[in-house]
Amino acid sequence: MSDSPLSVDAALANLLAAAVPISEIETCPADAALGRVLATPLVADVTVPPLDNSAMDGYALRLADWSAERWLPISQRIAAGALGGELAPGTAARIFTGAPVPSGADCVVMQEDCEVHDGKVRFANAPRAGSHIRRAGEDIRAGQTVLEAGTRLGPAQLGVAASVGATTLGVARRLKAAVFFTGDEIVLPGQPLAPGRIYNSNRATLIALLSQMGIEVIDLGQVPDRLDATVATLERAARAADVVITSGGVSVGEEDHVKAAVEQLGRIEMWKVAMKPGKPLVYGRVGNADFLGLPGNPVSAFVVFCLFVRPFLLRRMGAESQPAASFTVPAGFDWIKPGKRREFLRARLQDGWAMLYPNQGSGVLTSLAWADGLVDIEAGASVENGDSVRFIPLSELLK
Repeated sequence: MSDSPLSVDAALANLLAAAVPISEIETCPADAALGRVLATPLVADVTVPPLDNSAMDGYALRLADWSAERWLPISQRIAAGALGGELAPGTAARIFTGAPVPSGADCVVMQEDCEVHDGKVRFANAPRAGSHIRRAGEDIRAGQTVLEAGTRLGPAQLGVAASVGATTLGVARRLKAAVFFTGDEIVLPGQPLAPGRIYNSNRATLIALLSQMGIEVIDLGQVPDRLDATVATLERAARAADVVITSGGVSVGEEDHVKAAVEQLGRIEMWKVAMKPGKPLVYGRVGNADFLGLPGNPVSAFVVFCLFVRPFLLRRMGAESQPAASFTVPAGFDWIKPGKRREFLRARLQDGWAMLYPNQGSGVLTSLAWADGLVDIEAGASVENGDSVRFIPLSELLK
C-alpha cells in the first residue's frame, strides 16, 4: 500500500472494484420493498394497458363519420371498468377516462371540444385518427422485463411492479453495517457537556445516511481512545456485519487507534485521498467484513460518505450505481488560493449562480445544512467570479 494519496477518481474506482454484491436472495412483500435492491428480473405476465382505452372524458367515434355540421346520435355510454359494444356506424359513444374504446371507433374527442344536444353530439374541429386513445400494450407487453436485477426500488419502480400485479419481489438480503465512534472529547446529546467536550454529531449523521439507504444499522456506540478497546469493538463489529464504518481515529496521531486496530485484525488497502475536506479515508478488510474509516471532522465525514462510501455500499447492496449527475454554473465567488488537493466546497444555487458558504472549515456542519450542493474544484485550480464551475447537487449524492 502506497503512502501517497490517491486521486478522487482512483480512490472511487478502487473501492467499487472491491465491492462484492450480496449474493443471498430473499422474497419480500412488494409493499415492504421500498429501498431494497431487486435481485431477480421482474417479467410482466400481463399487458398494460390491456385494451385500447380513452385518455380523456369525451366521445368516441369513427373518423369517417365526422363532418363539422353533422350531429351523431349517442348510442352508448362507457365508464371505466365497463366494456362497451361495437360502435354502430354513424353514431358516437359517451366515454370516460380509462374506459375501453369500443370496437369500430378510431378516435376520441375530449368533451370540451364537443357540443351536445338532445342525445346527439357534434364536433366543430376535425379529430385526428387515434387522438386521445391509449393503445393496448403501449406501456408494457406481456413477457417484457419491466425491472432489471440491480434496480433499487423507489416509488416509481414499486408502481411498475404493482401495475403488472406483483405482490412479492426477489430482493438482495439487506446489507448490515456496524458503526462505532472514537474520540474521548465527544459525548452523546443528553449527557453532561464537560469543559473540552463536544456533542457527537457524526453518529446522528452517519446513522441517518445509512438508514436512508435501507441498510440495517448495528450501533456499537462510542469507544474510548485506547487500542485495546478499539480492537475489541472492531472484532465484535466485523463478526456482526457485512461492513464496518467508523468515524474518527483514522489519522496518525498518538490517540488515533482505528488504523492500528484494523492492521492488527486484518489489512488496510487504502487510507489517503487527495481531497479537501476529508483526506483520511481508510478501506480494508477485517475477517469477512469490509472496513471503512471516515474522518472525524463532521463535514469531512459527510462529504467522504457521499462521494465514496455511498457508491461502495450501493454496489455491495447489488444496486447498479451511477455517477452523481453534475452541471456547470457560473461562480458567484472568487477562489484564489489553489491547493494540491481537489476541493469540494459547500455551495447554494442563487438565481443560477453558485454561492459559497462563508466558512468552508471542515468542522462547520451548518455549511452542509445550508448548502444544496458541492462545487468541485480540481487540484491547483483557481476560480474568479463568473467562471464556470462544476456543481454537484446534494440530492444527487443522497438519492
